Formats: sequence, C-alpha cells, structure tokens
Amino acid sequence: MSNLVQNFEEYSGWRKGVAQAIEQYRAWIAGSDFADGILDQRIMRLKERLIDDKLTIAFVAEFSRGKSELINAIFFADYGQRILPSSAGRTTMCPTELLYDEGMPPCIRLLPIETRSETLSTTEYKGNQHIWTVLPLDTKSGDGMLEAFKQVSLTKKVSKEIAKSYGLYDESDPDAALEVDENGLVEISQWRHAIVNFPHPLLKQGLIIVDTPGLNAIGTEPELTLNLIPNAHAVLFILAADTGVTKSDVEVWRDHIGSGPGRMVVLNKIDSMWDELRTPEEIETQIQNQITSVAHTLSLEERQVFPISAQKGLVAKINRDAPLLAKSRLPKLEYALSNELIPSKKNIIRAQLASDIQEITDGQYAVINARGRGVSEQLHELQSLRGKNQNVIEHMMKRVTLEKQEFDASLMKMQGTRSVFTRLSTEVYTTLGMDILKEEIKTAREEMESSKFSLGLKEAIKNFFTQVKQNLQASNRKTDEISEMMAIMYRKFSTEHGLALTAPMPFSLDKYMQEINAIESVFHRQFSAITLLTTEKKVLIQKFFDSISARVKQSFSQANRDVEAWQKVVMAPIEAQIREHKNQLKNRMQSIQRIHVATDSLEEKISSFEAMMTEVEAQKKSLENLRNNIHKALAADTSAI
Repeated sequence: MSNLVQNFEEYSGWRKGVAQAIEQYRAWIAGSDFADGILDQRIMRLKERLIDDKLTIAFVAEFSRGKSELINAIFFADYGQRILPSSAGRTTMCPTELLYDEGMPPCIRLLPIETRSETLSTTEYKGNQHIWTVLPLDTKSGDGMLEAFKQVSLTKKVSKEIAKSYGLYDESDPDAALEVDENGLVEISQWRHAIVNFPHPLLKQGLIIVDTPGLNAIGTEPELTLNLIPNAHAVLFILAADTGVTKSDVEVWRDHIGSGPGRMVVLNKIDSMWDELRTPEEIETQIQNQITSVAHTLSLEERQVFPISAQKGLVAKINRDAPLLAKSRLPKLEYALSNELIPSKKNIIRAQLASDIQEITDGQYAVINARGRGVSEQLHELQSLRGKNQNVIEHMMKRVTLEKQEFDASLMKMQGTRSVFTRLSTEVYTTLGMDILKEEIKTAREEMESSKFSLGLKEAIKNFFTQVKQNLQASNRKTDEISEMMAIMYRKFSTEHGLALTAPMPFSLDKYMQEINAIESVFHRQFSAITLLTTEKKVLIQKFFDSISARVKQSFSQANRDVEAWQKVVMAPIEAQIREHKNQLKNRMQSIQRIHVATDSLEEKISSFEAMMTEVEAQKKSLENLRNNIHKALAADTSAI
C-alpha cells in the first residue's frame, strides 16, 4: 500500500474517531437539562462538516505530458490496468471530477457542450440532473470502465460561428487557423464537464480528483479558473522532462497556480533520459539540471519539483516490480503529497473544531458554574437560618423578593434590546440578501450587453465588484453594531446580577470580502491585457462573468447561512444564564417560603441542596471528561500522519 493511500485511510479513521467523540457529547447534552434545539443543530453541523470533509487534488498539464497516466499510477494501479485513457494527444477534453456519492450508482455524468450558450455556470448545472447525460459504470469490468471513460474525450466538429458562441474559438488568436479543418470546421469537446461517480476506496473516504484539459482550456472554462483549481487542496502541475518549461506553462503557473501550500511541479517522463550509453551518475546529473532549471523558471524551491516516470511507476505497481518502482521515483511524490496535503488539511479541521467545541463547552461551563454558585449561596443561606427566628426569615424573603423584582425589571428592559436586535438582524439582509445580489448581476449583464468597447465591458464588471463589496461592508457594519449592542447587554447582566458572561461570540464577513477580492483578481489577471474587443472576446468575457456571478452567489449564500447561524447562537449564552438565574431565584423564594411556614423542613431543604451541589459537581466532571475526549480525538496522531 502506498504512503498516500495509507495516510488517507488513517486520516479518514481520525475523522471517524472525532465524529464519535462529538456524538457522545451530543448524546450527553440530549439527556441533560442543557438540551436545546439550536445547540443541537450547531453540534450536528460540526459533525456533518467533519463527515463531509473533502480533499481535492487537481492535475494540470498541457497535452501529452502524462497527466492521465499519473492519475492511473497513483490511484488505479490496483485494477491491474489503465482506467483513465492514456495515449498521445488529447485524452481529457473537458474538466473531469472523480468522486464518490453513495446516493447515486456508479456512473459518468456528462454536461453537454451546448450549455455554454446559456448563462448558467457548471456549478449551477450540478443541481439540474435532467440536463446531464448519464452513462452507467460497470466497476467489475476494467475494460468496461476504460470504454466508459473514453466517452469523456469524445469530440465533435462545429462551424466557427458555433464555436465562437461557446467562447471556444477566437479569430484574433494567431494560432486560430490551425484549429480549422479543410471544411472550415472546428473540433471541440462534446462535453463541457464530466463527473465520475466511482466507488474507489479513497474516493469513498472523501478524496476528489480533478483532471483538467490542456492549458489553453483553463482560459476558456472559467469553472477551472474560479473554482476547481483555486479551491483544490493540492495542485500537481505536470511538465515533461524532455521538453522542460514552455511559455504557456509559465503563464498558467503564474496566473492560475503559483507556489504555495500543496502546489507541486511534477517533471514527468524521466525514463526518456534513461540512456544506456550514459552512466547512472550522468543521468542523475541531467535530471538534477532539469530540476534546477524548472525551479528557477517557476520561482520555486527545488524540493517542490518531483522528477518521475508515471508510466514506469504504473507498470511497476501492476507487475509488483519494486526496483522499477523505486527507479520511477513515484513513491517519493506520493510520500511528499501525503505528508504535505493530509497533515495541513488535518490541522485546519482540528483548529476549527477545537475552537468551536471550546466555545460551546465554555458556555455550558459558565451555566454549570453559575448553577454551582447559586446552589452554594442558597445552601449557605439555609444553613444560616438554623436557630433563627421568623423575623430573620421574613427579612431574607423580602431581600430575595427585591432581587427578583430588580431582575424582572432588567428583563423588561432587555425586551427593548431584543427588538433592536431583531431590527438590525433584518437590516443585515438588505445588503446581503440574495435578491439584491441578483439585481446587481442583472444590472451588470445589461451594462455588458450594451457595451461596444472593451473598456465599457470591463467597467461594468468593475462596477459589479465595487457594489458587491460595498454591500458586504454595509452588512459587516450591521453585524458589528449587533456585536457591540450584545456586549453592552452582557456587561450589564454580569455587573448587575452576577452572571458569568464573557464577551459575545464575535463575527465578521471579512473572509467573504477576501473571497470576492480573490475572484476579482482572477478576472483582472485573465482580461486586463484585452484592449481590442472582438466578438469572440466579448463572448468569452460574458461566459467568464457567468461563472463569476455563480461564484459570488455561492459566497453570498454561505455568508447568509453563517449570519443566520450566528444570530441564533449569539443570544444563547445570555439566555441560558438568564434561565438559570430565574430558576435559582424561584427556588430560593420557594425554599424560604416553605421554611417560613414550617421551620422543621429546614434540615430537609439543606440536605436537598447538598445533593444538588453533588449533582452540579458530577455534571461539571462529565462535561470535562467529554470535552477531554473530543480534544484527545482531535489531537490523536497515527504513526504515519
């Protein structure tokens, strides 16, 4: 088993262990008096986020660099043959995602190229199942799967006009004439996007493999530029050892990939250098020279360049030829991939969950501690009544009654704050709501449609981004206002009534502002150099804007969900402690009233409160154990990871 496969399986086991610890905690809450619908939803979201966690690896290369062969070698060698077609020339004509969805049978879903004439992005089409062509996948037949995968690379001949309307042909491109055959037709992919639902063990555990077409397609299919490649946890940029780095390689690396975590360069086909007339040392020197050259050209460290032979690695795995596998250097790439990708992803998930669990349990600790203080104070009050006359008891009852009246008055004032909270919460959506975003998209499209020059076209998109960011900033100011108001309320109840409240849960839309800035940056990199607006360029920019708007809608949709979730939980800590404080005041009143009527019940009440104190300590210990279990599960490390 390769290091990558082993580490991924162990990572999957780690996630399951954490999910079990969270479920134990959730079950304990459900059986306690802390049970709360909003709290349960919050914990369920944590668990679902952990279970649904995905790891995406994107493979990017020009044609004939051995990209499909590398995917076969890393992931499908156990099938004893190639699963993805691999031959000279084009084998991947459209972006392809390999994943596993247990809710669907094994199949290949293909999105017709004709959908490029519409305004919807590939992501938006994923929700319209009837648009896709679905081919069954017989996972028991290697040959059958190979034939099915060949469907992904099918092409068709269309007129230049149709190719233009899809944004797939540009007459202003100096190389455009090479794409036209003797009949004046242009060869294009039959499909716009492919999704392969395949029950591979790693895919079942949450791995997603993205196989991209040639480099020129990155500019014509915005889904790659805006979504699939930027969001991939690892990007393998594949070059050929016998050709080195071309000008188009440099442009794609600089504009779409770049150095950073999980970004690696694969120098494939080193077997072309295995010359029997050279010594092993000479071959090694030649490979090292290529590594140095590639690292210098792409401005990255040499350790990020991995010379391999995917074809020899695949053959070695199938034939169980250990010396050939070592010579192919494929295990070194797999080791680096698993030791960079998986631990970094694990650390991100661990930090997020640890922070969320800490926040939730801190709120429950605060309630338990408040309960403990309340029980302790009541116990002390009751013990102080031993041997006291009725006047002392009446005085104490008046004091508790006055305290309750003051607390009730604070609650009445709080109702006014609640109404302000409701108003501000509603106002957040006046600039963050999906309806206002749809209007902004509509306005931008109308401006683009009426533009006859590149400057006007780009200005329309610039205005769109400006308005979107202004809307986010306005919503952010509203959430800041809510946070400030809640902080004042928290301090008031802490000071006046002794509630143990820390600052309310913070919230910010800054990460969505960063996402919008990143999307805008991609657009500028792609089209800033355009000065002459041809029909073809206009079509391409409009297609790109369709994907931009879809990406922004995704971002706003998630922002809406986050704001809604925050609004639900930001009141939860103070509401929980208010309920607890009200119960304590009620119990104190009832206890003193009973003692006022029948003094002989005093010792009975003291015993009752001593039992309550024991129960509080037991609750605190149970919560501590459950939180420790989650943190232990989060901190767990296997021998490999």
